[in-house]
This record gives sequence, C-alpha cells and structure tokens, in this order.
Amino acid sequence: MAARAACTVLAGARVVLPTGIVDGGRVIVEGGRIVGAAPDDATTLDLSGHWLVPGFVDLHNHGGGGGSFASGPVDAVLTGIRTHRAHGTTTLVASTVTGDTGFLAQRAGLLSELVEQGELAGIHFEGPFISPCRKGAHSEALLRHPDPAEVRKLLDAARGTARMVTLAPELPGGIESVRLLAEHGVIAAVGHTDATYEQTVEAVDAGATVATHLFNAMPPLGHRAPGPVAALLEDERVTVELINDGTHLHPAALELAFHRAGAARVAFVTDAMDAAGFGDGRYQLGPLAVEVRGGVARLAGDGTIAGSTLTQDVAFRRAATVDRLPVEDIVRAISANPAKLLGVYDRVGSLEPGKDADAVVLDADFSLKGVLHKGDWVVGPIGATG
Repeated sequence: MAARAACTVLAGARVVLPTGIVDGGRVIVEGGRIVGAAPDDATTLDLSGHWLVPGFVDLHNHGGGGGSFASGPVDAVLTGIRTHRAHGTTTLVASTVTGDTGFLAQRAGLLSELVEQGELAGIHFEGPFISPCRKGAHSEALLRHPDPAEVRKLLDAARGTARMVTLAPELPGGIESVRLLAEHGVIAAVGHTDATYEQTVEAVDAGATVATHLFNAMPPLGHRAPGPVAALLEDERVTVELINDGTHLHPAALELAFHRAGAARVAFVTDAMDAAGFGDGRYQLGPLAVEVRGGVARLAGDGTIAGSTLTQDVAFRRAATVDRLPVEDIVRAISANPAKLLGVYDRVGSLEPGKDADAVVLDADFSLKGVLHKGDWVVGPIGATG
C-alpha cells in the first residue's frame, strides 16, 4: 500500500461525474476525502489515457478470496472484503445464506461488528424466508415462512446494521414482513420467489423496493402470466439487481432490463461466493457443497447455479465491451444507484468534493489499473509525476 500524500491531484483521466464525462479532468484527494481545491505543493498523478470512476458498491455478495461471509470466521470475512476491494468494490454489503435462526443471529453479530468498524456497509439476509420452488442454492430443509416475529429477531441480532432482506412475498407472512422491513428502514427485496404478477405488485405497494438478481430464481416472463419480472421492471419504485457475468443473464435479458427500467433503476451486483478472485475447486455455500469449474459455481448435487465468481471490475468491463452500455450508465448501476439505496450517497457513489476518496482507475480497454479506498491506494498507483 502506497503512502498517502497530504494532497494529490488525479489529473488527465476521463473522469465520470454525475453531470457527465470530463476529458482531462481533475479529482483532488486530501487525506481520505475528495476536496475542491489543491495547494501549490500538491502531488500530481498523471492518469492520461485512463478512466477515473467512483469506487464500486456491491449490495449482494457472499464472499471471495476463499473467505465466506455466510459461515467463515472474522479473518475469512476480512479476506473476502479485501479481495473484492482489490477489484474495485470499495463499499460492500455482506450477504448470508439460509440457516436456522440461531446461526443467522450469530452471523449477524459477527458481521455487525465489521459494519461498526467500517469494513462493511451492512448485512443482507438472503433466506431463509424464500420459496422452496425457487430456492436456488439454499437448503430446502432450512427454509421458513417469513413470520414478522422471526424477521424482527434477525433485525435485532444485526443491531441496526441490517440493510436488506430477500423474501418471497407470496408466502404466509410475506406482505406483513415487507411492511415491517419498510417501517424499520430496511430494504425489502423480492427474490427466490414464485409470486404472481399481482402478488408482486402487492409487495411493492407494501414497501418492497429491490428485485434480488432479476430473472434468476423467479418465474420467467410470460405473455399470459407475466409474473414478478414484469411487475418489478415496470414500477418506478423498484431497483433491479443484475448479475452481469455472462452466466446468469443472456445479454438480451440485460438489455431488456436496462431498456425497461432505465439506468437509474439498475444495480449491478456480484452475488459472489468464496471462489471469487480465488479459483476453481470445491467450496461450501452454507451447508451445501459447491463445485466451481471454469469460473462457474454450481451445487455439487444437481448442478444448480450457486452464486457467482464475479468481481465488479469484470462486470464493468463486460458492460462496456460486450453489452456496449454508455459508461455513465454503468457508473450509475455499479456505484451511484446502490449507494443511494443504502443511504450512503452523501459519502460514496460519485467523485464529488466532500465524499470519501474511493475511486477506480481503468485503462482504455476498461481493465482495472488502480483502486483508491478512503485515500489509500489498494491497487496502484500507476506512477506519479510531481
């Protein structure tokens, strides 16, 4: 890690700001913050020929670098955080997987301490309140109906650090649990669900605001039974998660989501598991065995996709080079939109004075070349000129 200069001017890059792209732009970093002016003796870092974008924000992530957020000890969780940080994710929510209430409460206690220390931005409970019909890589034996009292126990165990709960609103207690979450300022996410279009509309009206990995673990879009996909795409109150790894979504599905929802309502997530940034092999996702081959994670038993090995820098590059999305739209989906959902856009999600100095340097081909986290270079820098 490079030493932090008193004041550094990041100069010459194509800088992506909320107002648009600035060629040959300047971002000034002092300590751990972005500031509006630089003294005469500031160090200059020449980033000509590169992109400078805000640090990435990941709402949905189960681990990486061989470390599990769902079941690993503190050291393993920190390994996962640092792995994703080295790939540009400077703000990260740790996701659990289905387990019994006691175990999830224990995980919430461990993860909440890391939130309080500033390592994580919050906790996302994915399961156990999901449909057995759309369980994906979750243990069916541990699934439960979303009883509001059970949901409240998890929120209490998280000590104010719970940011999102994924549930199937069609299950008994589902709508009541959505209302409970909304009342407590926690994101209610519709996912792993067999809900109809009408049931999904009811959930959104009750306060659900996120679609957990849209298209995956839910009924497909149908012309007579449009299901949750149509309801979630059409409602301006809903942000849709997309896993842009080339496995979870066909490019046409991603294009459909962007076209219908618009760039302001898309959040790129990784849904990463332990193998992200680590490699192929055999892993555990909660109680289930996972086999990772060719970078694709599947349950060892039936081949069900079990999260991803995606990192956000790869999602960004794919969005720019394969999907051909405008860079400004990618930045909204991978930084600004999730930061707004988490209520932290005043600190992260854009390169503006007063915010944390979280930034990612990409070359002309959108490959990662530098990561700045709160003013410290986690990756890079490329080379300063004074």
